[in-house]
Amino acid sequence: MKKIVKFNTSYGTKNMGDFIINDSVNNEMSYLFENNFVVEYGTHTPVTHFYQCMNKSGVMSFCNKADYKFIGGTNLLSNNMFRPWPNWNVNIFNYAPYKGSILIGCGLNGNFKKVNFYTKCLYKRILSKEYIHSVRDDKTKAILENLGFKAINTGCATLWSLTSDFCRQIKKEKSENVIFTLTDYCKDYDKDQELINILLKEYKNVYFWVQGSEDYDYIKTFKEFNKIKIVNSNLASYQNILMNGNVDYIGTRLHAGIYAMKHKVRSIIIAIDNRTKDMSETYNLVTVERNNINQISSMINRAFETKININEDNINKWKNQFK
Repeated sequence: MKKIVKFNTSYGTKNMGDFIINDSVNNEMSYLFENNFVVEYGTHTPVTHFYQCMNKSGVMSFCNKADYKFIGGTNLLSNNMFRPWPNWNVNIFNYAPYKGSILIGCGLNGNFKKVNFYTKCLYKRILSKEYIHSVRDDKTKAILENLGFKAINTGCATLWSLTSDFCRQIKKEKSENVIFTLTDYCKDYDKDQELINILLKEYKNVYFWVQGSEDYDYIKTFKEFNKIKIVNSNLASYQNILMNGNVDYIGTRLHAGIYAMKHKVRSIIIAIDNRTKDMSETYNLVTVERNNINQISSMINRAFETKININEDNINKWKNQFK
């Protein structure tokens, strides 16, 4: 039985999208995780203090003996890890538990090309040079390869089950109801109000899922808020609407849209940052730029197919390293 460390990006998060990613990582890696001994630590909080790295603590002892260490997804990689409280809360003094880690479907936190010297040094101490890293887009692949690591574009682990056969089961025509999301840290009151107006006009019932910690405070600021049905901020409540609500998904939250597709719900993702744009270039997500929000009505009222272009060969090549 092998010893495995999994660095869980949903521990300590303020974004339920990290739970969607972690759920997919667990499902996709079950062939390895279920038959071995797995210990999980979080990425949003430090695994150890720097002085614990220098002695044989329980954490360090297990990490040093681990056969594999995985970091499960999200927009983890930054060009500047020196900034305070990044998504990945690690520094040059407490990186030791991560040494030799392997990425699963990770991407860039921002649209950048260059990585500063401190960050290069940190990544070279953390990331495995033996194994191929799984990344979610070609830009992330290029960044890692420029740093001297092996990488393969598998897409985010949330996409891996969206095969051609599965996508054919996703509804093509407009549903009676809609569930939507907005993003608390990337606000555009005018465009988001325009979206709400369109959804209230086009659908019988309009649901809003609270994915981020400040999303509810944001949605309350809009006109006709009283006409919107709020869905609690947990995956079970969101899943219940997806499975039983006769709904479409439309919104700015990328992983809420992918999770909806995994439940055979027709989805339109509104692109507000580099993540959706980078992934849609390769994987053919159905997207619209927020600046073109006036196109939503025509997209809603026409039938369209969901055709996610996952690369099963790349996914299997990456997984086979551990079989």
